[in-house]
Amino acid sequence: MSGRFDAVLFDCDGVLVDSEGITNGVLRDMLEELGWSLSREECMRIFVGKAVKDERALIERHTGQPLTEEWFVRFRERRNEGLIARVAAIPHAVPAVSAISDRYQGRIACCSGADRWKVEMQLAKCGLLPFFDGRIFSGHEMPRSKPAPDVYLAAMTALGVLPERCAVIEDTVTGVTAGIAAGATVFGYSPPEAGHDVPAALRAAGATVIFTGMEKLVDLL
Repeated sequence: MSGRFDAVLFDCDGVLVDSEGITNGVLRDMLEELGWSLSREECMRIFVGKAVKDERALIERHTGQPLTEEWFVRFRERRNEGLIARVAAIPHAVPAVSAISDRYQGRIACCSGADRWKVEMQLAKCGLLPFFDGRIFSGHEMPRSKPAPDVYLAAMTALGVLPERCAVIEDTVTGVTAGIAAGATVFGYSPPEAGHDVPAALRAAGATVIFTGMEKLVDLL
């Protein structure tokens, strides 16, 4: 394929679907129930882009009590209820993904740190699943989650593309770190509401280009 890239690999939460606020709202409430009070902004700063299961030690240190499997089950249930009711596509993500899928002849993938059920449910609700069906990669199914590169390396292998010929679309330092570690060129999505410090943080993590709206991505690629 001509051009800079042979494939485009998308993160899910915060890039394709507007889910971070919903998930973090549930997490903030449940942490408060355990005795760790955080503002919405603090919770987003600490946990955005990360798998909650990977932050068990941090949560236990702040709450002074062990996190049980039952707690994780309740978290996923409450999170899923919120997402099923309220998740929506990131503005302009559907037409952007459609155009990119056409241009790259379907050589796109969704590479998320979340569990597969959550990723597929969200993509389906937002009208994005047909573009990624059969090319969804979950960090829960990899030896290591982001910021390790495993989920991106798995997608590259499945698509038969070289890392240096892949564009990765991410919105968090954790995700950018994973994309860079996989050897890809990373585009950092940072809408205005993300905050003034986010673009600099994404660049510091290795993002080559920072863009503020998904409608701009097609031309940037």
